[in-house]
Amino acid sequence: MAAYEEQEYKKPFSFRVWAKMLPFFKPYRRFFVITMGLNVFLAAVDVLTPLFQSYAIDHFIMQNTLDGLQPFAAAYVLMIVAQTVSVYFSVHAATTIEMNVGRDLKWAQFEHLQTLSFPYYNTTPVGYIHARVMSDTLRIASMIAWGLVDMFWAFIYVASVFVIMFLLDGGLARILLMIIPGIALLTLYFQNKILHWNRKVRKINSQITSAYNEGITGVRTSKTMGIEPDNDREFFRRTSEMHRAASRSAKLNAIYIPLILLCSSVASAVVLARGGNLVREQLMQLGTLSVFLSYAVILFEPVQQLARLLSELISCQANIERVMDLLEQKPDVVDEEAVIARYGDAFYARKENWERIQGDIVFEDVSFRYPDGKDYVLEHFDLHVPAGMNVAIVGETGAGKSTLVNLLGRFFEPTEGRILIDGRDYRERSQLWLHSQIGYVLQSPHLFSGTLRENIRYGRLDATDREVEEAAGEVSADVVAAKLEHGYESNVGESGGRLSVGEKQLISFARAILANPAIFVLDEATSSIDTQTEQLIQKAIRRLLKGHTSFVIAHRLSTIRQSDLILVVKDGKIIERGNHKELLAKKGYYYELYSRQFEEESAMHVFAGR
Repeated sequence: MAAYEEQEYKKPFSFRVWAKMLPFFKPYRRFFVITMGLNVFLAAVDVLTPLFQSYAIDHFIMQNTLDGLQPFAAAYVLMIVAQTVSVYFSVHAATTIEMNVGRDLKWAQFEHLQTLSFPYYNTTPVGYIHARVMSDTLRIASMIAWGLVDMFWAFIYVASVFVIMFLLDGGLARILLMIIPGIALLTLYFQNKILHWNRKVRKINSQITSAYNEGITGVRTSKTMGIEPDNDREFFRRTSEMHRAASRSAKLNAIYIPLILLCSSVASAVVLARGGNLVREQLMQLGTLSVFLSYAVILFEPVQQLARLLSELISCQANIERVMDLLEQKPDVVDEEAVIARYGDAFYARKENWERIQGDIVFEDVSFRYPDGKDYVLEHFDLHVPAGMNVAIVGETGAGKSTLVNLLGRFFEPTEGRILIDGRDYRERSQLWLHSQIGYVLQSPHLFSGTLRENIRYGRLDATDREVEEAAGEVSADVVAAKLEHGYESNVGESGGRLSVGEKQLISFARAILANPAIFVLDEATSSIDTQTEQLIQKAIRRLLKGHTSFVIAHRLSTIRQSDLILVVKDGKIIERGNHKELLAKKGYYYELYSRQFEEESAMHVFAGR
């Protein structure tokens, strides 16, 4: 399968992009002020420490006296204590920013993901969504909480050091100042190279996350098809690419760091040689030389840090763009403001204004094409489904049977025309209102991690234990509970992994029954159930669907012979409609499908009998 091509993010630094993060930073601006203020103080302490050293050399060592040592020591200890306390509160503030901004970003993305429509999930792999919500968010929060603060500290420190050096000795200060541009250029060159390979590492890591996710969730398919060696080779190829990219980054660092240390040593040697002559000629005090030596040794680290953090700041913009790309995704189906005001949205429902659906449905001159398609899959389609009618939709695999129920559920909206529910355009009410009154049983049922009882109760969260068990009994899902060690309290495993497909289907059906919806949608809901299990639920289905409007996408035509209306779909078009007897009498496409399937099932029964 071809890999999903992730968008490249290589825009130059832009304040507009960073400004999009302000709503997430604003609630914690107090902590930003605290940590920035404390870092100004910490930079001042770091700058003043060599001056204390200079004072000690010139006043105590050179003059061979301890006069004034006590107040000097007290001041120095007080400064160290203040520094320690400041570091504690600064780290606490920065950690608070990192944790809260990270949490808010994850929350915002998760909430937004729940509002997006089906097409987004059809085209975006889970691994890439996971990388945005987890990895990108973590990096942004870390950069904001620590990177910007460290840049601020480094800038204040470097500026202050040069001010003091020029005040002490302009000549030596200019010597060090001439080395700084070389260090900065060297850092920018290597950091850009390192940044390139780090970006590649992150991109490949995102691909590996996606591949790992698919490898775990699709393990049964891999084992049954015997493609473990192919998966292994593909995973090895991706991890090898990441290893090569990470190695290139490490090699560049291995060259870069010694070069910086060399420059620092050269600067120290120059200061020592020049300053030593000045001390010998009594043009400079020994304490002042010690100050310059201290600055020469440690000055290049914050300069290097500034250049590195600047590169990381530019790099982090790509993470922001990725996160904002997700947050700025627009759902294909959106309620109007007036509808939201009356009925609420996906998270804050105003159920007191919700009307109960009777189930009368009208497709009125509906034409539809998918957002990324050119051709209409429905054109000028009209259909009236009175409340309580059972509609079956049949056709070969890939014929487009799900289009009608996707439109009915408003996962897509008509390109032209409208759909009426109980005489009103369904766009005049909220999506949540509609979804809460349609019971879905899908071809590929999904169960959540948790107990059997909890999974059934998702149909109606306020249902009692007795109601849950009654719903299960209606569709023979109590048989599933009886097989499990702890009954309804048994854990079904991740995605219902402890249950068979047929058992998961029964639980999914019980969940829909518990919701007691006005409309049922069964998307080939019995296609994955064995014949014996299917017979158990057919009676329950007929009884429970009675009085409810229902749409059944059928794989086995024998299961929909009692339907009030059968729609026959071919190549995305409805080519026949009528009940079972009427369609057989026409001897058209439905007749061919039914006859062919009847012969296949008869042959299977004969084979099974042998």
